[in-house]
Amino acid sequence: MTTYSAVRTTGIYCRPGCGAKPLAENVQTFELAAAAEAAGFRACLRCRPYRVAGTVADEAPELVCRAVQLIIAGVLDAAGEAALAARIGVSARHLRRMFHEHLGVTPDQFARSRRAHFARRLLDDSELGIAEVAFASGFGSLRQFNRAMREIFRASPKELRERRRKTDRLTADGGLVLRLPYTPPYDWEAMSGFLAAQAIPGVESVEGGVYRRTITLDGAPGLLEIGPGGPDHLLLHAHLPFWEGVMHVVDRAACLVGLETDLSTARQFLSGDPELAPRLAARPGLRIPGAWGPFEVAVQAVLRNPPETLQEPDEVRREPRHRTEVLAVLGAGDRELSPWRDEPGGLGSAGEQAGHARDVLGERESAGGALPGSGAAGAVVGEQADAHGVKRGRGEVDEVRRGRGAVGEADEVRRRGGDVDVVRGGRGAVGEGDQVRRGGGGADEVLRKIVEVYGIAVPGLGFGLTHLFPAPEALTGVEPVAALAREVADGNIVLDCGRPEELARRLEQVAGVSRRAAQLVVMRLGGRDAWPLDGDAGHLSPWRSLAAFHHLVDDYAKVS
Repeated sequence: MTTYSAVRTTGIYCRPGCGAKPLAENVQTFELAAAAEAAGFRACLRCRPYRVAGTVADEAPELVCRAVQLIIAGVLDAAGEAALAARIGVSARHLRRMFHEHLGVTPDQFARSRRAHFARRLLDDSELGIAEVAFASGFGSLRQFNRAMREIFRASPKELRERRRKTDRLTADGGLVLRLPYTPPYDWEAMSGFLAAQAIPGVESVEGGVYRRTITLDGAPGLLEIGPGGPDHLLLHAHLPFWEGVMHVVDRAACLVGLETDLSTARQFLSGDPELAPRLAARPGLRIPGAWGPFEVAVQAVLRNPPETLQEPDEVRREPRHRTEVLAVLGAGDRELSPWRDEPGGLGSAGEQAGHARDVLGERESAGGALPGSGAAGAVVGEQADAHGVKRGRGEVDEVRRGRGAVGEADEVRRRGGDVDVVRGGRGAVGEGDQVRRGGGGADEVLRKIVEVYGIAVPGLGFGLTHLFPAPEALTGVEPVAALAREVADGNIVLDCGRPEELARRLEQVAGVSRRAAQLVVMRLGGRDAWPLDGDAGHLSPWRSLAAFHHLVDDYAKVS
């Protein structure tokens, strides 16, 4: 955990290792940079504490840690502290009291500090204009941006950019390159190995130690690349259709690779267990991975961990809605992929994002063009539906017309060697008995077919990336994940860890979701006490997630 030292006589705070040597009686310590700023101190110009990982210590109460994760996810961008408190089941007053007691700041002050620090890093590292930096960092206006930067850094954004160092600037062949700071040690090899083993075909890949995935922002596709950088940071290459709100893209990428959590207290606690102690010593930098798209993580967990009473699914069934020539049109990007998601005042619900993407597709297809805004990623969504028109409305994706030549009622859509064949078993429209058969390959093959059939195609990316993961609305008729998709699409289950115990209970009540799958989802979404293994391991509570992940990583290493 990073501890910041503030000097009362100068009004400056520093990170550990700074060359300044003030008198001990003049020094006050803070666990967060935001707390030092709230107390009236400014960042040191020499050690630049805004450039290090500002994680919250895991010794803070779980309620506070859950609230922090929701702030990182952008909850306070579109709502106030009352909405944040409601997500974790407490009053706004109690939440503010807990933040003051354990972090030294209010939730709003914590969020503002994060935005300002991210903006300062963009000013240092990138060539984005001042206005682009403001909106990329989540500020609502230039006036708000200038005021916050002057209050926190005592200088205007223009003055701050003029102070940057030559070594700060990052360049890349297209896209935006940013550092993802962390406090060593950090085991990227183990993290990338886990992500490779769990990669969703067509959506994620790991090659040459670099993790890549497709994403969608407000209906437009993009590409992220995360790989090793320096001794205290990873490098993120973001190829996005626009830069507005990119702070949330970076935050979610950091959460995905486990950089937003401090596990020092958990490691100290678990090191007392004789079985875990050697594992912890062998992998001191192991972090628990998060999730870019909570829904895709849930689908993956269900398919890879079916209930014991069920056999592994041999086929993906649904009530088809389209001709085989347009298999990719129903997916609109993961409900959880947009950094603004479904918060009040955000940039669109999942259904609205889906409708926007399809509206654009229809317009561009008729004009013979490509999806606008995706040039930065080299992603062109093409060869889409000529048989469908889709309208959008309050989270729903509705079919409004069909072309001629629909597949017959008893027809079977079958994949062979990557191609789609229609095996005619009748005539007319496709009925409930249709299925996309799996030719082998287990859960990976089922995931691949789900992505290919219901996700939007994004050609030209390479590295095995071909599609965006489909939204819950597109999978409400696809077994064995139909029940889960319906619950998420209807808003009955919210996939975040505001209340991890309740989330696990709700997931286990869904048909087709095993206890192991539910616990894996909770673990990936930030729950600190999930246990997706056999037995109970109550003696490891409340840090069972880290213990379980050590077991999982070792199991993957043995298999590989």
